[in-house]
Amino acid sequence: MPAITISVFDTKPYDREYLLKAEGAERMTWRFHDFRLCAETAPAAAGAQAVCLFVNDQADRNCLKVLSSHRVRVLAVRSAGYNNVDVPAARELGLSVVRVPAYSPHAVAEHAVALLLTLNRKIHRAYNRVRELNFSLNGLTGFDVHGKTVGIIGTGKIGRIAAQIFRGFGAEVLVHDRNQASDWAAANGVRYVDFEKLLAVSDIVSLHVPLLPETRHMLNEHTLAQMKPGVFIVNTSRGKLIDTKALIAALKSGHVGGVSLDVYEEEEGIFFEDLSGQMLRDDELSLLINFPNVLITAHQGFLTHEALSEIARVTITNFLRFATGVDFLPGTALGVDERGLAK
Repeated sequence: MPAITISVFDTKPYDREYLLKAEGAERMTWRFHDFRLCAETAPAAAGAQAVCLFVNDQADRNCLKVLSSHRVRVLAVRSAGYNNVDVPAARELGLSVVRVPAYSPHAVAEHAVALLLTLNRKIHRAYNRVRELNFSLNGLTGFDVHGKTVGIIGTGKIGRIAAQIFRGFGAEVLVHDRNQASDWAAANGVRYVDFEKLLAVSDIVSLHVPLLPETRHMLNEHTLAQMKPGVFIVNTSRGKLIDTKALIAALKSGHVGGVSLDVYEEEEGIFFEDLSGQMLRDDELSLLINFPNVLITAHQGFLTHEALSEIARVTITNFLRFATGVDFLPGTALGVDERGLAK
């Protein structure tokens, strides 16, 4: 008999594949929904004890009230970030919230570096040229990462790995985080500096912080102006870390030399979808896509075999633990007591 019934929202083929083949999946009843979770779609979870959601689902208070009224007990976010979940409201309503805090920091860090290298060396443009039998090198000049100053904002698991990769190129790496890992920095030849110093001297800036009230639009008109002329910016964290209007202005003026994005400020309803037969209605994204010095991928930093396997493993293990009355996996529960139930 199944241990638990789960409604999985905003699912793609790879979600189904990895969840269903993970150990313990056969003990559950799965309901896969292509649409996103919000207050209007939450009734689809009726009869389920658990809901599984992703980064663009909206588990706000109204949504959580609906889920609670249908006796949902657990929300599992299949990502590390959880800014789309009203955790205090979940706590009030008796809902437990779990996440996957470290599915594969290597996946995202490596994607950040790949984006920077692709944009800098114009690999995407060269690839398209060669397919058209254009073997000219005009306009494809890049720069050596070796010897440059790379600024890493945020030294959690992903930020640290990104810093270490850039150190491997022979770059000077400066980092900023309110919680400093001094021993790690010393062991890897990395130096902590204040935010303003990092912006002023870095040739490349890569963002690796969560979306919090204090980090929203951390790159804005004021902070972009403090950055080194010609700076390259990489963001594989959260789109709302950057004020898009200010970024476009800085690109138009030439102050920002290049931007690589795996996330976008208003990506909901766009990223993860095939809109190839439609008109893109987001004017700012349309403009960004057409800048020759902007490279955008659709939030695929997590998309590796290792990361998807770990997301499925942690998520299903927590469901099984809930079903059998065992504590959630350490470090995965948000706003809960020692049992793993919402306070």
